Amino acid sequence: MLVQIGQLLIDVVATFLVFLLLARFHFQWLRVSFRNPVGEFVIAATDWIVRPARRVVPPLAGLDLATLLAALLVQALALYLLGAIAGGGLGAEPGRVVAVLVVGAAFDLLRFSLYILVFAVVMVVVFSWVNPHAPMAPLFDAITRPFLRPLRRMLPLLGRFDLSPLVLLVLLQIALILLAHLRAAAGGLIA
Repeated sequence: MLVQIGQLLIDVVATFLVFLLLARFHFQWLRVSFRNPVGEFVIAATDWIVRPARRVVPPLAGLDLATLLAALLVQALALYLLGAIAGGGLGAEPGRVVAVLVVGAAFDLLRFSLYILVFAVVMVVVFSWVNPHAPMAPLFDAITRPFLRPLRRMLPLLGRFDLSPLVLLVLLQIALILLAHLRAAAGGLIA
């Protein structure tokens, strides 16, 4: 029972922090304004880990690699702790353990990034139906616009309905399935 509680707490805290770090990374990458309640919360909740990381890891081509590296390290640490609590084979060669943790964490970051995009697409659809002028609507529009724009060019409107969010959601689900299979294959190669 205590093991399960410990695993739950580690998973919840680490996943929440990783999602915040990924949100910060994607906001900067996609040039989304931080001048909204979500952006301000993301900055306040992640500054303590991002600022020291920036002293070590400089940005590259406009990408905030320090934030991405912090997310990778937090997720790798979470995987290590979850494996240690579960009694997993962490006594193996240190190089192999590090490789498994880094590859597993990288796949998790990709999966979490896809989840962020899925959530943003759903929010764009909800806001378009409920209140297109809601204060948070521009935030989700800015996140999804680079992904929806090419689809909108290819897909005609059906009456007043834009099917590009639906197509993007299907493509994201396919990407999640492929990612799960790639992770399983990579895990078999590394382990």
